[in-house]
Amino acid sequence: MRGAETRGSASGGTQGQTGRVPGFEVLLIDGRSGAGKTQLADRLLAELRAAGQRPEVLRVEHLYPGWDGLAAGSSALAAALDTGEYRPYDWVAERFGAAQRIGPGRPLVIEGCGAVTRENLAAAARFAGPGGRVRSRWVECPAAARRERALARDGEMYAPHWERWAAQEEAHYARHRPWEIVDEVVAGGAA
Repeated sequence: MRGAETRGSASGGTQGQTGRVPGFEVLLIDGRSGAGKTQLADRLLAELRAAGQRPEVLRVEHLYPGWDGLAAGSSALAAALDTGEYRPYDWVAERFGAAQRIGPGRPLVIEGCGAVTRENLAAAARFAGPGGRVRSRWVECPAAARRERALARDGEMYAPHWERWAAQEEAHYARHRPWEIVDEVVAGGAA
């Protein structure tokens, strides 16, 4: 059910709280910077691997063309799913690298700011194919905790960009309101 809200921890707890998702072909995880998206995605990937599956991951940060690219990266996700290919952005070299393939037949976890839009959900459904299951999550976390976590994770590299990235998030999320169209809203867990 789209828009269903579940308050749990992305870092531990019972089903619906650990991030366990019933079978899916594509899972999109969105939330603001520092909310716990990567932590949730990594936990799910580990669970899938432990169950003998070979999941793929697409991190939306590989689609952003630099610090001012949230909207462009979010828009690029649909094209990556439709073509099965994307060119990851190299944040050090400040350019896109060689093409990477993503293919159907294995669970695909997509995580990052801007992952969930109506367009991206539709592209995920096309990628999953007829009868394919697409799931989506919004990770919620208070602003102060998010900032602390993001700066602890990325340090001085991110600090000068926090405000301009947050402004892009405000504009993007005001337009797309992903928490209203996801299958589940979860609380980000402790770092």
